[in-house]
Amino acid sequence: MSVPERLTWTVDILGPDPGDRVLEIGCGRGVAVALLCERLTTGTVTAVDRSRTAVEAARRRNGESVAAGRAVLRVAAVEEADFPDGSFDKVFAVNVNLFWVRSPEKELTAVRRWLTPGGILCLSWEPPDARRAAEIAETVMAAVTAHGFEAEVLTATTAKGARLVCVRAVRATKLPSVVE
Repeated sequence: MSVPERLTWTVDILGPDPGDRVLEIGCGRGVAVALLCERLTTGTVTAVDRSRTAVEAARRRNGESVAAGRAVLRVAAVEEADFPDGSFDKVFAVNVNLFWVRSPEKELTAVRRWLTPGGILCLSWEPPDARRAAEIAETVMAAVTAHGFEAEVLTATTAKGARLVCVRAVRATKLPSVVE
């Protein structure tokens, strides 16, 4: 099975270290989980998806990693997930539209809590065109910076000419002050 470039690109941007604790939001059939498990030796990946069918497929694909305790897969929507503060060094999502089609207030507040200070958040998409890529980048950048992240926008083009966009953000140690 070929791995979509958007997944390898995002995992490369995420830059997992061998001991990282990683959360994937919207894991689908677990292809990115498999990519991460190849890089993690003492670390773990926790993956959530609201689709029971997708999570079961991800468990089958990553059976050895699940059995070894390197991968944990859960049926859950991110807004319903609950993890202790500082549970993850890195969090990512690929093509999870909730971060730009509506206010991700609850989700970004939770993700910020779950990340360690200095932790990395990567939100990536393969949008249909450059206009949509720019719209996603602008919307997501504003949302993550409002939630105490220092962020940058990264773009790429796949071998087939598709656009990729990622907002890569680092959790700042302090929340931004509210201006009245």
